[in-house]
Amino acid sequence: MLEIRNLTFSYTGNEPYILNNVNLSISEGSYVSILGENGSAKTTLLKLILNLLKPCGGTINIHTNTIGYVPQRVESFNSQFPITVSEMLKCHMKVLKLKEKNIISKSLDAVGMENFKNTLIGDMSGGQQQKIFIARALMGNPKLLILDEPSTGIDIQSQKEIYSIIKHLNIHLGITVLAVEHNLDAALNCSTGICIMDSGSANLYTIEEYKKIIRVS
Repeated sequence: MLEIRNLTFSYTGNEPYILNNVNLSISEGSYVSILGENGSAKTTLLKLILNLLKPCGGTINIHTNTIGYVPQRVESFNSQFPITVSEMLKCHMKVLKLKEKNIISKSLDAVGMENFKNTLIGDMSGGQQQKIFIARALMGNPKLLILDEPSTGIDIQSQKEIYSIIKHLNIHLGITVLAVEHNLDAALNCSTGICIMDSGSANLYTIEEYKKIIRVS
C-alpha cells in the first residue's frame, strides 16, 4: 500500500534533517500506529505522505489514488457556528467533485451519526465532531485512511467509540489505517503494527515485537 525509501526532509532543505534516510513499508489492510516523542516529526511524515510537503530526498510510493485524512482536531466550533453536518459534508462533496447521491448518508452511517445530519456542528461534543470528521474522510471511499492523533481532547467513552469505528473500518471494510498516536493503549489494542519515530528514523514492529520492547506481557 505504501512504500517509503531513503526519505530525507528538513524545513530548510538543508541539514540537520528531521527525517533522515527513512525506510518504511505499510502493507495493504494493515493498521499501523506511529508513536514517538514530541518533535519526532510524526505529523511531518504524514504531511509528506499526503504530498503537503516535498521531500529533500528519497521516494514515497502510494499504491492507491483514494486517501482519507483526519487532521488533528484543532477546529473549535461554538454554538453560534451556523453550519450543519449535512451542509459541511455537501461542501466537501463539491471539493471532491463527488456525484453519488447517498454518499453523505452512507458516510454518516459508517460512524453511527446518520441521525445528526441536520445538527449544527457547533452544538456537538468533541467526540461527535470527530466522528463527523471521520465520516468526511470516508466520502471518497478511501483505501488508505490517515489520522493525526484521533483521540486528542476527547472524553474516554467517545475515545472508545472512535477507536471501535476505526478498527471496524480496518477489519470489515479492509481500509488500511495509518495513525499518529499518543494513546498507547489504543495503539496496542487496535493496531497490527507500531512505527516508532526517534532521532530522524522510523522503525516498524509487530505488536508482539513492540510488547517485548516495552516489557508488556
